[in-house]
Amino acid sequence: MLTKAIHPQAPDLWAALPSELAPILRPEMNSLATQILSEIQRRIPEYARPMDDKYVHAIRRGVEEALSQFVDQIADPTAPPERCAEVHRALGKAEMHEGRSLDSLQAAYRLGARLAWRRTARIGERARVAPRTMLLLGEAIYAHIDELAALSVEGFAEAQARAAGTQARRRRRLLELLLTDPQPPHRILEEAAAAARWKWPRTVIVAALQRADRHEPHSNPLARREALVDLECAQPHLLLPCTDDPPGEIPWEQQLTGWRMVIGPPVEISQAPHALRWARRLLELSNAGVVPHEPVLHCKDHLSSLLLLSDENLTRQIVHTRLAPLEQLKPKQQVRLAETLLAWLQTRGGAPEVAQRLRVHPQTVRYRLHQLEDLFGADLNDPQARFELEMALRAAGRLLPYGALTEEHAAGPDRRATAPMPAPPVAPNGARSAEGGPT
Repeated sequence: MLTKAIHPQAPDLWAALPSELAPILRPEMNSLATQILSEIQRRIPEYARPMDDKYVHAIRRGVEEALSQFVDQIADPTAPPERCAEVHRALGKAEMHEGRSLDSLQAAYRLGARLAWRRTARIGERARVAPRTMLLLGEAIYAHIDELAALSVEGFAEAQARAAGTQARRRRRLLELLLTDPQPPHRILEEAAAAARWKWPRTVIVAALQRADRHEPHSNPLARREALVDLECAQPHLLLPCTDDPPGEIPWEQQLTGWRMVIGPPVEISQAPHALRWARRLLELSNAGVVPHEPVLHCKDHLSSLLLLSDENLTRQIVHTRLAPLEQLKPKQQVRLAETLLAWLQTRGGAPEVAQRLRVHPQTVRYRLHQLEDLFGADLNDPQARFELEMALRAAGRLLPYGALTEEHAAGPDRRATAPMPAPPVAPNGARSAEGGPT
């Protein structure tokens, strides 16, 4: 039985629901179908078409069949699902023929589930249905929608495989399924892998690619490693099953000449979409000059940058909030005090240690530390504030308005001005003295 294949618990769900619910729910199904279709057209642009459009008719039939089958199975858990199953496989096929991914159709299923639950909850409240029964009813709604969504994936995969006709196309489709977020049900992925004759690995490596020149590869150079590769899409990428070779020992540049590569960490297949997102983000940061622009980059070497800049707007807010005391200073003062504060936070040492790190006179550091105490006050003694300050300073080196920090720290001591900063005079009474030109 279909429901048993996809959701082993589904027959028990239907059997646990009282059949008396069916006549209570059925009168509402036509108006619910109209509401669901209207909301799908309003919220999902791909389906915002005239009502007489052939595809809209197909969507409406899918909604009506889904609701009808749902009520039928409450009335009789053995009700045959074949007609409804074919309708939803056909919807998946139609999406492929329309040249779309499954994203829009899956969004429509989720929207339909939410609307169906809201309506049935109101019906149950009016009919004074027991709370436990309502919980089962809600679970049944989402199990039913999961079933139908999986059927549409089957239809999509079937239509695409028929149209492609080659193992290469099947593998490209498998790659798309593996990198879809969220991934389709595991059964669908395994079937797609079997159709593509691709051995299911425990872990994989995902890489984001960028063309470095006009080199036009005519085949998959990593085919012997069973890599799934898409070099033709707008954002080329690959997925490679993990073998005995660590990622750092694979000759990436020789395998994919003419391409820049950002290699994600080894992950389980279920995490592949996340690994691709990390790799693409690191590629963006490299193109922006935040991390080195090298032929091959590994995410594992830049985890802190990925974490700090995973949400750039939030990072800017942290920088603005925590480093606000520096904004009253001139740009050169901002840079000097910021680098001193970062060195102090990193070493937690005294002026001599910080001075050695910055290659300036210890008295210069003492003067700057006094300035920092005046600016930041008690925050310098608060562990949470110190952590956030260090995080903000590290991020500030990559974001405006503190972009000069990047050059200061990336250059290293050998590339900074060779003339030493004049040491300020030490006042006889030990009071702080003016720094020799630090402002």
